[in-house]
Amino acid sequence: MEKTIRVLGLEDLPYMEAMQTGIEDDYVTRIFERLVTTDQDRLFGLFLDDHLASVCGYSIFAKHYAILGRIRSDIRYRGKDLATALTSQVMDEAFKLPDIQWVGANTQEENLPARRVLEKLGLSPQAVIYGAIAKDVSPLENGSLAWNELSDLKRKKQWVYDLYVKNGAVFPYECYYLLPASPELFAEDELETWSFFENEDATRVVIVKRDIKTAHYLHAIYPWEDLMDQPGLWETIASAHRKLCREVGEDALIWMDFTKDQALSLPENHQFDLPSPWMLYGTGRTKAEKGA
Repeated sequence: MEKTIRVLGLEDLPYMEAMQTGIEDDYVTRIFERLVTTDQDRLFGLFLDDHLASVCGYSIFAKHYAILGRIRSDIRYRGKDLATALTSQVMDEAFKLPDIQWVGANTQEENLPARRVLEKLGLSPQAVIYGAIAKDVSPLENGSLAWNELSDLKRKKQWVYDLYVKNGAVFPYECYYLLPASPELFAEDELETWSFFENEDATRVVIVKRDIKTAHYLHAIYPWEDLMDQPGLWETIASAHRKLCREVGEDALIWMDFTKDQALSLPENHQFDLPSPWMLYGTGRTKAEKGA
């Protein structure tokens, strides 16, 4: 069989629809048009003769980061390492873009085969995070005063530098997408739209921003382990959530990215859904080029 790999376009939708992936109502098929027509996304296909056997793509964030994903294989062609070969080429294609400095991927911690593929490609684990979702956090409130919102852009920049940029910590840039911090990740126009709430003695901050996936989300970011020991933290998040619900005219969800220790610190009456944790893998341009 002749094997070819190429970028997919709108005309390839019938090939995608003909794949037997074993996934019912696959969202990749539903959003295929967006994936092949936007500047942020690219979708590649591996063909055996005239059959689409595997797909993989990347999405670009903050101009300098590429996240691999949408990996699918036709069950009739599995066991041939096609997905590994395709993902390797897609990673190479991402690094051909002059602005891309880091390429990564997410997979569930329990998905050992996927983790082995990513490690084989030279990606190293960088974080293990629960993508936790709640409809309501009011049971965690204790009547404390909410924190003070910052309006000073310079102060916002100092917080993200101290917490993330200085040590290259992983930052939850969007729901589902964590990225290793760099100055490029925190553009001033974005920081202006994010809300920062500081506690009374200015030793803690919670960052709140809005996101839309299949629903409206209040994305709350708190990087310390003392979730239950900071008076006013949950009042601040709950207040911002109520405000978002009023503005969008529907029940928005709350998304927080928890470490394992943060998840363990939650009391029994918490409202968060804690699915299997996700692992972030990645590599920078210099390391990737040395391995090439």
